[in-house]
Amino acid sequence: MTAETAETTVDRIAELAAGYDRSADFPAESLELVHEAGWLTATIGRQYDGRGAGVEDTARILHTIGRGDPSVALITAMTLATHARQAARPHWPETLYARVLKESAERPVLVNHARVEPELGSPARGGLPATLARRTPDGWSISGTKRFVTGAEGLDWFLVWATTDEPEPRVGTFLVPGDSPGIEVTGRWDQLGLRASGSHDVTFRAVEVPYEHVIGIGPHGPAAEQDNRAGAALHLPLAALYLGVARSAQSFFHTFAHTRVPANLGHPVARTERFRRTAGEIEVLLTAAEQLVFDGAARVDAAETSYTPEQALGARVLADRHAVRAVELALRLLGNPGLARGNPLERHFRDIQCAPVHAPQEDITLLTIGTKALNQ
Repeated sequence: MTAETAETTVDRIAELAAGYDRSADFPAESLELVHEAGWLTATIGRQYDGRGAGVEDTARILHTIGRGDPSVALITAMTLATHARQAARPHWPETLYARVLKESAERPVLVNHARVEPELGSPARGGLPATLARRTPDGWSISGTKRFVTGAEGLDWFLVWATTDEPEPRVGTFLVPGDSPGIEVTGRWDQLGLRASGSHDVTFRAVEVPYEHVIGIGPHGPAAEQDNRAGAALHLPLAALYLGVARSAQSFFHTFAHTRVPANLGHPVARTERFRRTAGEIEVLLTAAEQLVFDGAARVDAAETSYTPEQALGARVLADRHAVRAVELALRLLGNPGLARGNPLERHFRDIQCAPVHAPQEDITLLTIGTKALNQ
């Protein structure tokens, strides 16, 4: 895809974003555009005749889509991460993944994990899932409720984290087709930001899956929980996604500065020292964050042993802080116009608040980094 075509695609996604934000409908048309651009399947491994996009490429894809609509980018990110994990360490049943690949060539096929639970909270903080997988004569019966399942209404596959009902319980991820009987959206996503991400609560009521549709099953313990240090392949692209939001906010800020001509001033506010100074601070924040994220992603791709998981986590913390701060600066300078629902800056401000929410949250990240630093 040429840069010009990519920009045309992002522009169209951006045009659709405001409507999806207002309605909170599933962004089907935007995801079709992502599919047609080849972004949704970019991380399919070369061993499957895919593009085999690495961490840096993934980060740049999500940065691009994030400029258009971060809800669409987040849904995309979950599917890209699934393909990337399969490319790095094949673990799906071969025939099942072959089916996913065949269908992905024809239409958008969306996959996401269902891990967070009402009582448990985020797996990043440890714990045993209450969702239960019961043995049946033909496989497994999955029952339980998951929260914040991004893209829920459009998922082709739910990767459900559950505990078995065996005498010695095991924990695993069960591959549940999205059209299976017994799946119901039981809590609507009604948040401040990323309103079109469809991160609903989903209840599984005795959903039947074949015996072999399970991956990573094993005894419960540290290995069965989320490894907060091992996710550079997702943390850095997620940071890039929100930097894309901040870049869109910056673009609106620049447009406003060049077109706003107060009667008592007689020229665009872009020529005032106050706007130029703030524009400079926003640019410094975003350029530094992008360099940190994209350079780190390139180092992960190069398998540099000197680049640690803690460095990737730290890069995400700083990038999120910079993105949030950059949008706040733009909003503060614009004042009331910045808070008007009729312009995109108000939406960008709401969306950017979601940046620090993704697991592991900042407190867990800093604890991980600080523990290693003190033990060196």
